[in-house]
Amino acid sequence: MSDQTNSQQPVQEEPSLSELLQIRRDKLTALQEQGQDPFVITKFQVTHHSDEVKNQFEEMEGQTVRLAGRLMSKRGMGKAVFSDLQDGAGRIQLYVRIDDVGEEALAAFKKYDIGDIVGAEGEVFRTKRGEISIKAKTITLLSKSLLPLPEKFHGLTDVETRCRQRYVDLIVNPDVKRNFIIRSQFIKHVRDFMDARGFMEVETPVLNTISGGATARPFITHHNTLDIDMYMRIATELPLKRLIVGGLERVYEMGRIFRNEGMDNRHNPEFTTIELYQAYADFNDMMDLFEDLLSSAAQKILGTYQVEWQGECIDLTPGWPRLPMHEAVKQYTGLDFMAISSDEEAVAAAKSIGVELPGTADKTWGNALYECFDQKVEGKLIQPTFITMHPVDVSPLAKRSPVDPRLTERFELFICRSEMGNAFSELNDPIDQRQRFQKQVELRAKGDDEAGMMDEDFLTALEYGMPPTGGLGIGIDRCVMLLTNNDSIREVLLFPTMKPLD
Repeated sequence: MSDQTNSQQPVQEEPSLSELLQIRRDKLTALQEQGQDPFVITKFQVTHHSDEVKNQFEEMEGQTVRLAGRLMSKRGMGKAVFSDLQDGAGRIQLYVRIDDVGEEALAAFKKYDIGDIVGAEGEVFRTKRGEISIKAKTITLLSKSLLPLPEKFHGLTDVETRCRQRYVDLIVNPDVKRNFIIRSQFIKHVRDFMDARGFMEVETPVLNTISGGATARPFITHHNTLDIDMYMRIATELPLKRLIVGGLERVYEMGRIFRNEGMDNRHNPEFTTIELYQAYADFNDMMDLFEDLLSSAAQKILGTYQVEWQGECIDLTPGWPRLPMHEAVKQYTGLDFMAISSDEEAVAAAKSIGVELPGTADKTWGNALYECFDQKVEGKLIQPTFITMHPVDVSPLAKRSPVDPRLTERFELFICRSEMGNAFSELNDPIDQRQRFQKQVELRAKGDDEAGMMDEDFLTALEYGMPPTGGLGIGIDRCVMLLTNNDSIREVLLFPTMKPLD
């Protein structure tokens, strides 16, 4: 009988999104007509945040505080309402009771929506269930939310939507905020680390008349007044080395780099790097510095050298191996490039293990070695490993090895199959540098639009004399991916580049 009765009861339909939007706008109109427009309020004095109240409850119990934030839940609709307030530091429960705020204020509060921003003044106390809360004396509506937040249980999970609407993502997904707190902490740590070692932070141009300092396809723009094309920087290397020539012995710059390349889990067209240069140092000094920087960041920010990333347990304890590229190739493929003398033999050896050189690359010993590493070894490097002694063919700005002129004093750090940074003993021979620039020009003429250009002013700077110098470039975004255990660069960029919606 009861089943029959229940089946005859009308099913209450949930309001549609358009109905919800209209309800919120109607509430705002009613407030405005009553002279209570929240958007005319310009200020609310905040005395405390949620984490302060919770962490210092013993000292603050019974004190009156003023907090402001977003309503994230409401429970109970009788003479008292419990609500969660989310501010910049976390969440805390509000207890809004008719005896404390009055009948009119409670009625108004009941009409507030999830997502509304309010200011609350009240007494710090603990409920019978033991939850630290604020017993409200006054509640002020500071901003009306006209769009509903994603519903509680499914939330905002679609990656595309989360990246496009990061503001909503930050509201409803607490772990997202943690990613960017760690990012901020890492950037601060990098600056503190560099400043403590006597490095000077500088700024160099984002717009350049020549694209150089790295191998990458640039973004091209046009300067109307000068009527010239300009390139958004693909690296900060060449301007920074000019400063070394000028006598600034330790310099660094942290900033945006722009490369007109594809997008995937590890690449975004604009990203953040730090490049640093130290006179009278070499690539070994840069390895020491990089290892110290990244391991100390993990210890300071996370409290451990052991981190999880891309499904692997990574050990950042200092003492990372340093492996020449040719030894890495021999270890993982069996090919001994040091026993190969000719270009033809090297290319044939690479082909024997399924490695083909790119069409624009010269068929040389060095290019064959690099491609064998890139295609067969890089993807197997999990624990922090410095890969050193890169071929000259792929290192146009690095100093040749005095032991083997086919190689350079260059390294890249790999962690969990990802390149984290790149460093050289910087090439300071202007004659050799001109020849290497010329090689890049020839590659560009062959159709390689990632090749560099001839930079006459930089060559002039080198001719004045640059001391032996160690240089290092670090990808900030990938380091943050490591520290936050994120597989995608989009998770550590507040506003990643997205394909426009149709």
